[in-house]
Amino acid sequence: MTSKVQLEQMSWRRDRVLELSSQGFNQSDIARVLQIDKGVISRDMAYLRHQAQERMKTHIQKTMPIEYQKGIAAIDQVLRMCWGIVGKSNDERIRLQALALIDQCNSHKMDMVTNGSIISDALKYVKGKAEKLGQQQQVKAVEE
Repeated sequence: MTSKVQLEQMSWRRDRVLELSSQGFNQSDIARVLQIDKGVISRDMAYLRHQAQERMKTHIQKTMPIEYQKGIAAIDQVLRMCWGIVGKSNDERIRLQALALIDQCNSHKMDMVTNGSIISDALKYVKGKAEKLGQQQQVKAVEE
């Protein structure tokens, strides 16, 4: 069997393990359904957990900060446009609608700014986990 075929089979199996796990199956049930040794399922679950941690770490460290920045910039742009409408429009209804949108934008911006502590806490958590994994790898290297 070629390594490409083996990798495809392993990828298929891990996808099925994740699918069955998301449906509430435990490791023993998954092993029975897939007719695979429970140890293989356990290793697959460990791999999937590690993969999820890496994806979350990447998302938190790389994706979230720029998306946060873009969100704030977009709100600021809408605010500038709305204040321009308020200053230039003679139609009271249009001015009131612009003011209502300004209120909504400020509310969303406040939510984003005050929830920044959640992002900070998430970054600290991921950093702590990464350091712990690094320490575990160092211990394993010393033991070997």
